[in-house]
Amino acid sequence: MERPVSADRCHRTLAERHDVIRAIEPAVAANLSLLLPLDRAWQPTDYLPDLEAVSWRDEVERFRTAAETVSDELLVVLVGDMVTEEALPSYSVALNGLVRDDEGMNPAPWARWLRGWTAEENRHGDLLNAYLRLTGRVHMRAVERTIHGLVASGFNPQSQADPYSLLVYTAFQERATRLSHGNVGRIAARHGDPNLARICGVIAGDEARHEAFYTRMMAEVLEHDPAGGILAFRSMLRGRIAMPGRFMDDGRDPDLFDHFAVVAQRTDVYTVRDYASIIEHLVTTWDIAGRAVTGEAARAQDELCRQSERYMRLAERTAAALAKQPPRAFSWIRDRKV
Repeated sequence: MERPVSADRCHRTLAERHDVIRAIEPAVAANLSLLLPLDRAWQPTDYLPDLEAVSWRDEVERFRTAAETVSDELLVVLVGDMVTEEALPSYSVALNGLVRDDEGMNPAPWARWLRGWTAEENRHGDLLNAYLRLTGRVHMRAVERTIHGLVASGFNPQSQADPYSLLVYTAFQERATRLSHGNVGRIAARHGDPNLARICGVIAGDEARHEAFYTRMMAEVLEHDPAGGILAFRSMLRGRIAMPGRFMDDGRDPDLFDHFAVVAQRTDVYTVRDYASIIEHLVTTWDIAGRAVTGEAARAQDELCRQSERYMRLAERTAAALAKQPPRAFSWIRDRKV
């Protein structure tokens, strides 16, 4: 039987892990180029009708006509993705656990990254919100109420204030959002809305750069502390990776996130297979199997190397169960059922 870890030892472990986070700051500095300089960065207006143009009415009409091709199912997924992006303030607060930027202008590499990351991520919700508003396809007040509720509810990545777990969580989520936005864009293109396809494509491009950063930083952690990194990775997966939008609430449907997630799986935007593929990708990229560890870390190593296969086995059963679920009404689309 394993001896319980004392509270004092837990504190020392977290302190030691923060020391590692500080020790990898040269790698953080070397990867700040993954943030686009302001003069090269895209802005939401680049992908929207020009409301200052003389022909703005025609531009808006063409924009709305293209959006008519998007199905209700894809609209629900898009709203859920947008609401999740709009809860950015909560994610920024959580990630501040990687570095104390108490005055908001810390010149340290970690602080510079997090401010730049927040600035880039802020555009995602702005752009998706503007798209939905201009199309007239959704009930914006219900959507706005959901955003308000999600931000007010706060956010807990279930990292237990551990910086390693925060890096695992964020690397996972950046890849998940890249896949989700990319899939929405591809489906939109097939439906006949090139505007939404471009919008989702450019957002997915941001997520790919952000994914690269957090994945590289966790790889640096594993070089410094392979046992601690592996244990943190297992800890996050044992509780399943908590979805950032899981507390969304429109004031009517207490299971709104679960119903949104069902539609996302039915449309093949984000499925159990995607979840499994992300685990497999991170296990391979971080060379979990090749790390020289012993004891509990070795047991965690073996568990992690089998996790992806476990979720792949669940995928077919999950799809069959979802096929039996009845359509649900969503306030976001004026109570139409999908």
